[in-house]
Amino acid sequence: MIRVVLADDHQLVRAGFRALLDSEPDIEVVAEASGGRDLVASLRRTRADVALVDIRMPDGDGLWATEQITADPALAAVRVVIVTTFELDEYVTRAILAGASGFLVKDTEPADLIRAVRVVAGGDALLSPGITRRLIERAAAGMRPTADARALDALTERETDVLRLVAEGLTNEEIGARLHLSPLTAKTHVSRIMQKLHARDRVRLVILAYEAGLATPGWHTSP
Repeated sequence: MIRVVLADDHQLVRAGFRALLDSEPDIEVVAEASGGRDLVASLRRTRADVALVDIRMPDGDGLWATEQITADPALAAVRVVIVTTFELDEYVTRAILAGASGFLVKDTEPADLIRAVRVVAGGDALLSPGITRRLIERAAAGMRPTADARALDALTERETDVLRLVAEGLTNEEIGARLHLSPLTAKTHVSRIMQKLHARDRVRLVILAYEAGLATPGWHTSP
């Protein structure tokens, strides 16, 4: 069962999300929060798997809450999905850099919301939708390579190839097709890369790839 906490200062929004998610047999909303501090406290009580977090909330906004969650070792298993009204809200980029696993806009299709919860709960990140890729590239555009490129020396040649494709925003299925691997093998490579680079999730892998100069904004591999 995937345990979810909802954080939004509008009760109607929380009620709609709860009704949708609780109707799924493998998802359970275990708590609601109307502000950032309430969210962090709820997560510490419930040990939920996924937090759906609005950006603009009182008493600790979504950005502050994301930073608190990703910095707390006790909440390392929690995956944060930012839910916002504005597709290109500048705070979304900052939240992704702070450790969020992806984001959705509030008018997203119900099926996409349910899929998002399952994707991040499974350890993936919402990198496939073009809007998320653009946000990551926006964030990376202001970066200079800062990560020690020698950290990537721990990767095998195949793992480096996989990391490049992760940075491009490809799913496990797409990586497998590009490298003639099964999706399961691609997922195994991604998991090993995350372990070697001590990355929380795929979003962090993308940031690390940009910081190390392995990928650049707008960069794509040839098909």
